Amino acid sequence: MRISTITEDLAEAGRAFYSRGWALGTSGNFSAVISREPLRLAITSTGLDKGTLTPTQFLEIDGRSDVVHGEGRPSAEALLHIAVVRVLGAGAVLHTHSVWSTVLSGSYAEEGGIVLEGYEMLKGLDGVRTHKHREWLPILENSQDMTELAEKVSATLRETPGIHGFLLREHGLYTWGATLQEAKRHVEILEFLMEVLVRSGAAARR
Repeated sequence: MRISTITEDLAEAGRAFYSRGWALGTSGNFSAVISREPLRLAITSTGLDKGTLTPTQFLEIDGRSDVVHGEGRPSAEALLHIAVVRVLGAGAVLHTHSVWSTVLSGSYAEEGGIVLEGYEMLKGLDGVRTHKHREWLPILENSQDMTELAEKVSATLRETPGIHGFLLREHGLYTWGATLQEAKRHVEILEFLMEVLVRSGAAARR
């Protein structure tokens, strides 16, 4: 796939997430793999309004998060995207920052994660065939040391195979997919289920 097509699709996804309230106030960052060898990612430049995101606002970075092409700088969280791509072989990584993920990642931080079980929407996650599936959404402590946090993300992904996302405490959701469309679907499903938990009061009754 051409880089221009990748960045157009990422920009469209970012604008859609903004419209749903999942990436307000410059929050969120989105990436997709351009090449594996050498590793190259298209990723949002930092500090952007995602409601007006355009393809020209994406950078091409290497496996150390250094900019190869583009104007601006990537978020420090680019290292987390790289960690997911390296460990899981993901084709796209999406980070949203909704009210629901912020509330739940704070409320459930002491438990280390959130269980999502019994919902029909779970069947939209890659490899899930039944609503009886038990999805574990780990919660990691947020940190300004992104090198250390990327190592923790890598360890979590290796220790809990089969998960489809994780939360940073009071910060938001990271999810991924083999393709951008799959990653986008995972965002929609996980954000929907987190909203259900908060709106239904299930989070408060735990």
